[in-house]
Amino acid sequence: MKVKSDMGFGTLAVHAGQQPDPSSGAIMTPIYQTSTYVQSRPGVHQGHDYARVSNPTRSALQGNLAALENAKHGVCFSSGVASIDAIIKNYRPGDKIISTNDLYGGTFRLFTQVFEPFGLKFSFIDLSDLSQLEKELTPDVKMIWLETPTNPLLRIIDIKAISDMVSGSEIDVIVDNTFATPYLQRPLDLGANMVMHSTTKYIGGHSDVIGGAICTNSDEWEEKLMFQIKSTGAAPGPMDSWLLLRGTKTLHIRMQRHCENARAIVSFLSDHPKVDRVLYPGLPDHPGHEIAARQMKDFGGMITFTLKNDSLATAENLVSSTNVFALAESLGGVESLIEHPASMTHASIPEEERMKTGLNNSLIRLSVGIEDIEDLVADLDQALAGA
Repeated sequence: MKVKSDMGFGTLAVHAGQQPDPSSGAIMTPIYQTSTYVQSRPGVHQGHDYARVSNPTRSALQGNLAALENAKHGVCFSSGVASIDAIIKNYRPGDKIISTNDLYGGTFRLFTQVFEPFGLKFSFIDLSDLSQLEKELTPDVKMIWLETPTNPLLRIIDIKAISDMVSGSEIDVIVDNTFATPYLQRPLDLGANMVMHSTTKYIGGHSDVIGGAICTNSDEWEEKLMFQIKSTGAAPGPMDSWLLLRGTKTLHIRMQRHCENARAIVSFLSDHPKVDRVLYPGLPDHPGHEIAARQMKDFGGMITFTLKNDSLATAENLVSSTNVFALAESLGGVESLIEHPASMTHASIPEEERMKTGLNNSLIRLSVGIEDIEDLVADLDQALAGA
């Protein structure tokens, strides 16, 4: 079918970037399992010359993700951190990058342990407080990196307000949109320069593939990112690309169920006597609720909560005693996951830094899946009873 940009999200998810295979009419994009391509003459080929540089399966995925983010370009990588790495390599010693102080531990590790030694400067602040950002906007700032909702405290950052604040400057605004997905939030429409995904998570949706993606309207950035893949090799394989392309076809209906189940669990946790605080942007008393309601279609499938007994042992006992919720890192799959950020996904962040942002020892993160909600609530109920 001929895909149009004004089509609905579900239609784009199923069809964008793809055409029936011209050699057979196969409706599903083939897995082009090849390392090279035949050329009729030197430099004369059918659009692909070497598989590290490009692959037809990957090209279909890139076109699909670009359409979902309302972007001109999509560039895919072998992992989420590989996509971040490709971006940061375009900055130079002395350049300053402002980041949210509540972010994925792998991003923090990449910034502080890999790139700081090469002379890049990083400032970690609460980007939900725009007055803090104003104080940090020195002439050496080249980029603002933000997550919203943040990981794991689910803070909400006003993408449009930050984009407007630096509009007309050479400062790039880049949004990690992994938690929200393009179904719930489109950062480019709010003024961001680039949007990044760990496609391992909701995009793939089945916990069976690792990947990353960047979408942008900038021809210059697309060229820079493709150069990084060609030169450093962080390219996704054709099977990975095919699995992710399969995942996007059901993204919209999965996200609807993730959000529906999350709302029910938030209601249950909010009334539980052993729960101290529930962090979820869909709650009216969440500090970022109004912004989230404005820039998101719904509030997502991620929930964070703390226990009234703020001890490491209690939290570890709880996350180790669920049956339907699996104790595992990652998120965004069809199955529900539970994890303890302080000792798992965010262990690479020093304890002092974690405590400053509110990531305490009893904080627990849920990735709510698409199972029957009665089973999910019952599982949490029995785990809390024994905590």
